[in-house]
Amino acid sequence: MIKAGRSAAVLAALAAAALSLTACGGDDGGSGGKELKLWHYEAPDSAMGKAWNEAIKEFEATHPGVKVKFEEKGFEQIQKTAPMVLNSKNAPDIMEYNKGNATAGSLSKQGLLTDLTSEVTKRGWDKLISPNVQVTAKYDAKGTMGGDKWFGVPNYAEYLQVYYNKDLFKKNDVEIPKTYAELTAAMDKFVEKGVTPLTNAGAEYMAHQFVYQLALDKADRPWVDAFQRYTAKANFNDPAWTYGATTFADWVKKGYVAKNSVSLKAEDAGVAFMSGKFPMMFSGSWWFGRVAAEAKFDWETSTWPGAKMTLGSGGNLWVVPKGSENKKLAYDFIDITMKKKVQNILGNAGGVPVAADQSAITDEKAKKLMADFDGLTRSDGLAYYPDWPVAGFYDVWVSQIQKLMNGESPSKVLGNVQKAYDDGLPK
Repeated sequence: MIKAGRSAAVLAALAAAALSLTACGGDDGGSGGKELKLWHYEAPDSAMGKAWNEAIKEFEATHPGVKVKFEEKGFEQIQKTAPMVLNSKNAPDIMEYNKGNATAGSLSKQGLLTDLTSEVTKRGWDKLISPNVQVTAKYDAKGTMGGDKWFGVPNYAEYLQVYYNKDLFKKNDVEIPKTYAELTAAMDKFVEKGVTPLTNAGAEYMAHQFVYQLALDKADRPWVDAFQRYTAKANFNDPAWTYGATTFADWVKKGYVAKNSVSLKAEDAGVAFMSGKFPMMFSGSWWFGRVAAEAKFDWETSTWPGAKMTLGSGGNLWVVPKGSENKKLAYDFIDITMKKKVQNILGNAGGVPVAADQSAITDEKAKKLMADFDGLTRSDGLAYYPDWPVAGFYDVWVSQIQKLMNGESPSKVLGNVQKAYDDGLPK
């Protein structure tokens, strides 16, 4: 998700390394001591970090003379400075960038990114990426996703799921829910026993993603397209949004979500779940690797009980700045990340690869992670993230849902969201 993209999702792993790759070669792939700068902000022990480290080794092996030089960057640093940096001589040749209208779409509209359409077709990347995942890689002239030109390439995907602490369910004699009715019944049982069912973070993306998921339970694809892609007017006082905001406010009152979580960040919520304090966490697949490594209890995952659509998309994009001096080498690097070897590493490390050999994934939980995602793509079930449609929307969602948790009426909160959305629509 961000998600402020990724909605922030990657925000939980903001601190990460960005790479500066020094390579012999230019656009013709020949020698010449030119520098290929590659930036990404994934932690080295994350699924993407592990896979891309292997991609760097492959790149070095196939491009003799390459010297790898690391520079540390953070998600927010790239997010906030990209328009300025890409207009300067300090721009990288290839970098990871957040997907969505307000991020990659905005840069493409400003003419700061290379149109990759011909390269995508030439190298067959479009055959590896499902149509549902392609949406966030393609933009139109207004910078709206789902357009006709590729301005980025995702080599992984992501989606929200429920993480269950099976030990806490067993201890409290509660069954893992399979339907929405079973979910609310399970939460009632936990509350009766004095246990808060769901970890939450009101100061970052988790809280407003609950609201969006609840709205999605009452929505359909045209509703999503109207909201995300402006195919029709989005109405935040419609039944779906009203249900989402009203239900989440009710959950706070019932104790399904702790009211004092209003000031917590995603890292706080994730660590609390992984330390065994909560039965459930509803958040992104980007947590999968950490849960696998840090949780000391028995656990499992599933998509949101009973949902036809949930939050998710292709992962962040490899983009090539318009001013890149080493575009062919940049394309070569992207190509390596799409190969089976790197894709399989990503999958076994807990990521959601877009082109892995599923028979090569050995971890059973990772297999289910991928199978659940495949099910969502087959059913057109990815609904993207609520903060994507307009610039600055992430901060609006955070502040307004905090107000909702503190007792502001759902209608007033949704009215404020509507105004921010309408004001931010592309003119």
